[in-house]
Amino acid sequence: MKPRITLAESTVEDGSPLELQEHDGRRYLLVQGQQICGPASRAVEEELAKLAAAPFRPARQPRIWMIGLGLGHMLKSIIQELPQKRAVYTVAENRSDLIDWNRKFVSESALDDPRVVIEKDPGAEALNKQSGCLHAIMIHLDSAPLGSKQRFLVNDKRWTAATYEALQPGGLLAIAASQKMPSLTRNLERDGYEVVEHLVPASPAAKKPRLVPIWLARKSRGEL
Repeated sequence: MKPRITLAESTVEDGSPLELQEHDGRRYLLVQGQQICGPASRAVEEELAKLAAAPFRPARQPRIWMIGLGLGHMLKSIIQELPQKRAVYTVAENRSDLIDWNRKFVSESALDDPRVVIEKDPGAEALNKQSGCLHAIMIHLDSAPLGSKQRFLVNDKRWTAATYEALQPGGLLAIAASQKMPSLTRNLERDGYEVVEHLVPASPAAKKPRLVPIWLARKSRGEL
């Protein structure tokens, strides 16, 4: 049996251990021993990128904003889906150690792509500066930074309102999670979004894959 190797370690805001581990060529991010990013989330992040990118393939300069870096799967996937030379891919990640780990330990990291921009603020203030510029905002809740009181950012009305204002008319807020959130669709609709929820397999190769949710929240095209 191949050993599990700890490549790097740190702590999160509440003091819990954050570890980057490798096993049999696969890498995992764990908090208190629980995987928040790795093979179990990769397929979902790739599907999230496909769904978020679909309306914007004709765009000459797609502007994509990602909340959280994780192990870079979402970033790499959206670059593959929207490879336009004038694209801008912003990664809002407040942990410099996580950025360093990606550069050091993730061989397929896309961080050095000149179209990638690192934003240290994943919150509402940075989004408020975009004001109708973004085509899509993407977030996987398991690996994204948390908001105030250690809550998911999507539970912060100020943050969801900022996403709506930052998007172009017809723009998408694309959200993935490892479990259903019954009130999320209703809350996003209150902010003005048109919401569709998809269930996608967490592990497509499994005989009976567990289904996890993806929400696509569209800003009305009638917005000025």
